[in-house]
Amino acid sequence: MSAVIEIKEVKKIYKMGDVEVPALNGISLQVESGEIVAITGPSGSGKSTLMNIIGCLDTPTSGTYILDGVDVSKLSDDQQAVIRNKKIGFVFQTFNLLPRTRALDQVELPMVYAGAPDRKQRALAALESVGLADRVHHRPNELSGGQQQRVAIARALVNDPSIILADEPTGNLDSKAGREVMSIFQRLNRERGITVILVTHEPAIAAHTRRIIHIRDGFIVDDEPVAKPKDAEAEFSLYNNNSTGDRHESH
Repeated sequence: MSAVIEIKEVKKIYKMGDVEVPALNGISLQVESGEIVAITGPSGSGKSTLMNIIGCLDTPTSGTYILDGVDVSKLSDDQQAVIRNKKIGFVFQTFNLLPRTRALDQVELPMVYAGAPDRKQRALAALESVGLADRVHHRPNELSGGQQQRVAIARALVNDPSIILADEPTGNLDSKAGREVMSIFQRLNRERGITVILVTHEPAIAAHTRRIIHIRDGFIVDDEPVAKPKDAEAEFSLYNNNSTGDRHESH
């Protein structure tokens, strides 16, 4: 494996009037191609700022960020947008779906912006890959929270990114839907080799990754491998079996 992300001494300082507020204090890290990594830390620790810089949604005040061999910290906003659209898929806590738009059209949107061909076929394939082949014409208000997040994952996948960045992807979901979403991330990482980086404050979610980076006060305070990541698919299957059993016992 080779490093797809190299961050060297990155600082991010926000100015609020005459006051400077440091969000990142000289962070350095590498993420190898094909890793699945969690970034954890309390609110205000800098983890979302780091995610935004990794996703080319924000630029560091100082330091270097090399994405797949390209020093993106020196690129213009337009150049960063091109790289972002080609290489990175985003999944957010709040799903970010258009309220009156069918799942199929939601997933097509990134390809419309990129001018990609075969949009409908690719959108259908992406929805099928997250188990929503029978929900392609449903609007968000006709879908559960877990289904909405799976539409968002399909939308993130449709331009065939090499990296998925997920910011609190299970934060608005119950535990069953959260396990299902994590099983999709694990499968995409295992079967397609997609690098997955997720921000979470939940230790139980971070335990599904192979590496946990802890951030506090803008510093990396720990960076540890996970010897035996939890298997979300097995947990989801067990949850379903137990739920079915409970229902049978109640009759």
